[in-house]
Amino acid sequence: MTRAGVLKLGLGLLLAGGLGYWLFEALGLEGFSAGIAAEALLVVVVVIWTSSYLFRVVTGRMTYMQQRRRYRSGYDQLTAQQLQERFDAMTPEQQQALMASIAEEETTQASE
Repeated sequence: MTRAGVLKLGLGLLLAGGLGYWLFEALGLEGFSAGIAAEALLVVVVVIWTSSYLFRVVTGRMTYMQQRRRYRSGYDQLTAQQLQERFDAMTPEQQQALMASIAEEETTQASE
């Protein structure tokens, strides 16, 4: 979240507190009682909001994580498709040479 976003959020919470105070006064609470009720309501809202955020973190359902998974699966699929197309475009001799090279590389890595 950017600084501007944090400032907007803070201003929004401040305005929500003032609106809550005004609302509780309009409902008949006076002075400190209206302030305490508005503060309690804001605390409950912030706790619920924070809890929902933590729940999304724990379950892995955060927006960024979902975007990253979708991007990665799309990238893997596209890469596999492009590699297959390039392999299919090779002559049979080139394909065999590539397969032999891969097999040789795997045995070299396995022996290390």
